[in-house]
Amino acid sequence: MTYATLPMLVKRFGEQTLIQLTDRADPPAGEIDGSIVDQELGNTDAVINGYVGNRYRLPLNPLPDMVADLALSIAIYKLHVFAPDQKIKDDYERALKTLKDISDGVAKLDAAGVEPASSGANGVRFIDRERPLTPENLHGFI
Repeated sequence: MTYATLPMLVKRFGEQTLIQLTDRADPPAGEIDGSIVDQELGNTDAVINGYVGNRYRLPLNPLPDMVADLALSIAIYKLHVFAPDQKIKDDYERALKTLKDISDGVAKLDAAGVEPASSGANGVRFIDRERPLTPENLHGFI
């Protein structure tokens, strides 16, 4: 299951943009090359899974809208052969920052999480009173 699809990319960025980014045939075919799009969508999924896999069960089901949006920003950046415009680059960098926040637990997804590892300890124990060392309570040790 991919986090973004070709129809989602077309809806967000337009068919003409995707033709310009993927039509690498000589002579140009004038249509979107689905194999290039599929390859970059797979790479995008790998990036996202690398960040969220330690905190959430994969594949994410149901797919949170935030992840689909991040996937679109990453995929369009990856489809550029040459330097993308500044907005595409900024969206990509924000997407990676958001994924890092998700990985660190700062941002949360509406998805099934992975149970954190338990150390087996019950936490810190506090003593309720001060225990001074005196000759009376150390009888036999002094």
